[in-house]
Amino acid sequence: MGATNKSALRLTFDRRVKLEFHGSKVTSDAGLLVYRELDEALELTARSGGLLDDWRTGKNTQHSLVALLRQSIFSRLAGYEDTNDAERLAVDPTMPQVVGGRAAERTAASTSQMGRFETEVLTQPRNLAELTRLSGLWVEQLRDRQPMRELILDLDSSVSETYGEQEGTAYNGHFGCTCYHPLFCFNQFGDVERTLLREGHVHSANDWRAVLEPVVARYRGQKLPRYFRADAAFANPEVYEFLEAEGYGYAIRLPANEVLQREIEPLLTRPVGRPSNAPVVWYADFWYQAQSWEPARRVVAKEEWHKGELFPRVGFIVTRKARTPSTGRACPATTLWTTKCGCSYLCWRTTWATFCGRPCYPARCGTGR
Repeated sequence: MGATNKSALRLTFDRRVKLEFHGSKVTSDAGLLVYRELDEALELTARSGGLLDDWRTGKNTQHSLVALLRQSIFSRLAGYEDTNDAERLAVDPTMPQVVGGRAAERTAASTSQMGRFETEVLTQPRNLAELTRLSGLWVEQLRDRQPMRELILDLDSSVSETYGEQEGTAYNGHFGCTCYHPLFCFNQFGDVERTLLREGHVHSANDWRAVLEPVVARYRGQKLPRYFRADAAFANPEVYEFLEAEGYGYAIRLPANEVLQREIEPLLTRPVGRPSNAPVVWYADFWYQAQSWEPARRVVAKEEWHKGELFPRVGFIVTRKARTPSTGRACPATTLWTTKCGCSYLCWRTTWATFCGRPCYPARCGTGR
């Protein structure tokens, strides 16, 4: 409000709290109050109260598990990476109000209390399992209010660097650092459907089923168009078979090899004419079967010619078998197409038929039209 005569701003989650300007009492974390308001409206942290198993006794129960979880989450959100700053945050004007409960009347949890909560309470097998489910429950609650028309799942790994002797941390040659290697499953809105913390040296697709299968099971009874996408680390026949059995369409990047390059070799002719600033993009699709696959699956190749580059950029994607709109049969031929409208949809070997409903032409002439 600043140093004005306007009335103080009050918070919904605790009407006793009011925001005013006092030069002698300041905090650098007042922005957390906005996140706490959102948390209260969506009941995010409140839902964990009935999930976590509280086996503590005596003075260890001064703060509820929900309050400790809030302090752990909101302190990270404010940029404090561990519990070392909990002692100062316990008496900060903002953190006790954000945490709520006993902390609002006295102080938030100390460093030792937060340390026991994160290393002893949250690491119990049942609590770990419930925390893993929590993000999915949040998404369900959101989708009850705003239903989705289709589902697109995106599975990907990430890196979480470490700087100490944390259990499970290891050096990862791909990322070039000592880290954890967590696995995430997102939907098309960027919501985290499920996550798994893994050791730093595991493969990107390690334990993919433990993350993907519960998410697929949660949406199994809903009548939605369902799709899946992932990078080349998940180009695995077991993933294909699982998705096909569940009725998912998928697009998974495929590592290039000599056989794939040979399939599109006749199409790697440089476009004729003066190059433009916009890249020339061509597509090709064909049937491909690796030694570990059964049966053959459809592969789409994307070829990009950029100005000033002598060779094209080529990528391959394996996708579920598609069917032509007119005949209902899979197109058996290897044909390169580009759309007249410039869109990136795949075209079929059916006269004037494309997914976008606009005419397409074969691009074998090399004009790039």
